[in-house]
Amino acid sequence: MERSTRSKVVTVAVIVVVAAVAYFAGQVGDRPADAQQASTVALSDRDVYYPGSEDIGADEMRIIACGTGMPNARPKQAAACWIVELGNGDKFIFDIGLGSSERIAAMKIPYDYLDKLFIGHLHADHIGDLDALWIGGVISNRQRKLRIWGPSGARTETGTRYMVDRMKEMYAWDMESRKGNVNTLGLEIEVNEFDYTGVNAIVYQENDVTIRTIPAIHAVDGSVSFILEWNDLKFSFSSDTYPNKWWMEHTKDSDLAIHECFAPPSIMVNKQNFGVLDALNVATQVHTSPAMFGKVMSEIKPRMAVGYHVFNDFDTQPQIVQEVRSTYDGPFELAVDYMVFNVTKDDIRVRMAAVDEDIWPLPSITAKTSADPADRVGFGDFINGGRVVFTDVIKFYYDQTNQMFGTNFQPPSGGQ
Repeated sequence: MERSTRSKVVTVAVIVVVAAVAYFAGQVGDRPADAQQASTVALSDRDVYYPGSEDIGADEMRIIACGTGMPNARPKQAAACWIVELGNGDKFIFDIGLGSSERIAAMKIPYDYLDKLFIGHLHADHIGDLDALWIGGVISNRQRKLRIWGPSGARTETGTRYMVDRMKEMYAWDMESRKGNVNTLGLEIEVNEFDYTGVNAIVYQENDVTIRTIPAIHAVDGSVSFILEWNDLKFSFSSDTYPNKWWMEHTKDSDLAIHECFAPPSIMVNKQNFGVLDALNVATQVHTSPAMFGKVMSEIKPRMAVGYHVFNDFDTQPQIVQEVRSTYDGPFELAVDYMVFNVTKDDIRVRMAAVDEDIWPLPSITAKTSADPADRVGFGDFINGGRVVFTDVIKFYYDQTNQMFGTNFQPPSGGQ
């Protein structure tokens, strides 16, 4: 089941080139007869996941890495975010760090399904794209409210509900500007704030899915980890945490255990330019370093251990893997963005996704409701008096669009 991360994390370009060389060299005939394909027939067993192209089995769980990096922004790896898709149709997002909304969009999932978000703690690299999921989902055809589960804090001001309420205040202009112009059903947010001290406490139970929370130890009070159980499969996600007794006790026998595997002190100094004392503190007291990650996994013994929350590069990966292997010898993957895990009772398949960078939003899963112009706030007299209205051009677009879609909408009075 285990395969080297280095051998698997390859670019799609390499896959395509290798396949082309094999074909034109006449090597296709070397495959078993039942595996041979005509040039116009798709391969049935591909080592690449193409979003939107594969059904999930009724007994299957698919987990997608949409953010595996560190708190710093970088094109290669977004900050913390994972999607869990189940064979019953349910989909869940765990953390929504900076840059992750682009990866979520690349998965070609209608946003009506992306309405359940579980937040481990309120660091920006775990909630930084919440606004993009919320408002970006609205303009990407989500017609359902966004449901958020997140921990309380030691004080009201450090809890999830307070954070979401302040976010809504911050985006008051944005929300007002959309009323009457686009469908805004998805602007509604439901916050389910739970006690961060709950131990193995159920915070979600619907459609035969149970999600529990355990305390995490990270930075200050108010961090949690999550455990999802469905169909006799168990998925555990640490968010950020120092090794702790709750994780050791309640995540045993996970099918897939995703836990932070942060950069060790030497990498923090050499690559991140931290001072030595700060690097030692952050890497060994605030986060879980690679050898500590290995200790954790040796204790809980998952079917597969997944390390994340580190910049996984050609020059950092060997040291990180070596340190993990100094304390853990079980199945292990060091994650990068777009890594995909298909989990069943019999197998765990690991692949990379090949994504379409020219993605457009998918339609809503229900008939799209148009905005009501009566809800439009509009402009004050000063700004409205500055409009330059090209009536002939507006009429051209209305006529063209009506003819294209069989409608009969007319421009506002005076072409405004």
